[in-house]
Amino acid sequence: MVSGFESLPPSHSPRGVTTCFLEGDVDEGPARPEEAVNRLVDEYRSRCLWFLRPDYYPATDEDRLRVLGYIERYGDRAAFQRAAAVRRWLSSNSSAPSAAS
Repeated sequence: MVSGFESLPPSHSPRGVTTCFLEGDVDEGPARPEEAVNRLVDEYRSRCLWFLRPDYYPATDEDRLRVLGYIERYGDRAAFQRAAAVRRWLSSNSSAPSAAS
């Protein structure tokens, strides 16, 4: 089971950027940022999202970004880092050109 993110030191990352990835095989990680957000919601629901309904999962990118903000604000350092990594992933996918354009 995937338990968290690890971070490569900048010297091991392309262009000196710190890269976060899920522990274990890459195949075990979420295929889409929406799935990654749902996993964080499950993991941090009792610590960071106690004020949301117990069955709540964000449905839109705006809701996902809001939930990631809650996790960053109310969580510990690890929660902040994981939510920030998923936020970057979600933002990079939503800023990509659409197939319709």
